Amino acid sequence: MKSNQKLCLITNDVETTSILNHKLSDKTGEYVLKQGMPRLLELYAKYNVKATFFFTGYIATLYPEVVKMIQPYGHEIGSHGLTHRADQAFDVLPLEKQIDHLRQSKAILEDISGEEILSFRAPAARVNYNISRALEEAGYKIDSSVSSQRLDMLFSFGSFKKLNWIIAPRKPYFTAKDNVFKKGNSSILEIPISAFGFPYIGTFMRIFPSLNRLTRNVLYFETKINNRPFVFLTHPNEFIDEELGNRVMDRRGDNLFSYYLREILRHRLKVKNLGKKAIPIFEQEIDFFARKQFNFITCKQLYELIIKGN
Repeated sequence: MKSNQKLCLITNDVETTSILNHKLSDKTGEYVLKQGMPRLLELYAKYNVKATFFFTGYIATLYPEVVKMIQPYGHEIGSHGLTHRADQAFDVLPLEKQIDHLRQSKAILEDISGEEILSFRAPAARVNYNISRALEEAGYKIDSSVSSQRLDMLFSFGSFKKLNWIIAPRKPYFTAKDNVFKKGNSSILEIPISAFGFPYIGTFMRIFPSLNRLTRNVLYFETKINNRPFVFLTHPNEFIDEELGNRVMDRRGDNLFSYYLREILRHRLKVKNLGKKAIPIFEQEIDFFARKQFNFITCKQLYELIIKGN
């Protein structure tokens, strides 16, 4: 990889999570297919963005067209695991179950697309020390589940293991076989999601647009110094105009404090600027990178650049 290349990876987690109604919903998958994905694909085509889309096996099986529709644009298809159910998160699954989920997801996506799947991001970015080994066993080459120096993990699930983000390397690195949060000699390339205290992701962008721009500018200053690629995370379900259902929220934990902090308060924040009104906010971010002459590449393309550089 050339030392003077300016690289931006726009990554998209594709799932059936209803942000508005705070639950998994097949109907949300239909909104993603008919609204979220077309809106993003149109925006990316406008700026010639090549992006990576991480699909759960569940939404791919439910709506195979949601996978196929990105192929004419040259975007990368990646795995987002088999399901986004909280009780099946990768930080709670044993190693053999992780391998099984990864293999099943890979097979589903490869059968639909006819393409080899090499990249993975865990649902809710929840992983444990076993993930590098599991990914190797299942035939992957790339992970993008770590968010180095991101500090808002107490507002998310799997927060205890996410404390490892504090010490994770900031630039892409090959992981240790027994610890995805450290450099080592595994075959798995970790591509960290950009953060500098605050996360550089679609949710934060929608809730705090001004603070997000400040975070991006700080990250840009860092990139000019050490050539770290930008990795932005968003979701097509952030760009859908969904109908509000009943107000009974799925509860994913027994702890009352955790329930209020990670579900009630977090949900109230996450519904800000949902749907079509999120598009111009996102376009400002993409336009920044276009004006600064960044190259928009996929996770697989970055992997190939790093391998060639070695």
